[in-house]
Amino acid sequence: MSAVKLRRKRPASTRSSQEKIAQIAKALAHPARVQIVQTLLRRTTCIGCDIVQEIGLAASTTSEHLRILKEAGLIIGEIEHPRVCYSLNPAALKPLAEFLGQAAASAIRNRRV
Repeated sequence: MSAVKLRRKRPASTRSSQEKIAQIAKALAHPARVQIVQTLLRRTTCIGCDIVQEIGLAASTTSEHLRILKEAGLIIGEIEHPRVCYSLNPAALKPLAEFLGQAAASAIRNRRV
């Protein structure tokens, strides 16, 4: 008779929160994508093809980075003919910001002097 190892399932709300944080972190795991987010943070208006010039990468490469950020929900792309206008979705960063805030607070509390 073989022993069956049972794994406890985490609550769906916890799992989905962890998945959101991981997806955001993965989307930000490239310097060009961080640069795109920083560019959008500096701008109060949405920008389109200006991103390509500001990032300094090929249009196709920049487009792929924008796709990844959009897929993660970090940016919003609205079509304003003849171009797509991108802006940051600040609400999407909330799970990561909360996680990092908790981690920093815990690290400070647990720091030995």
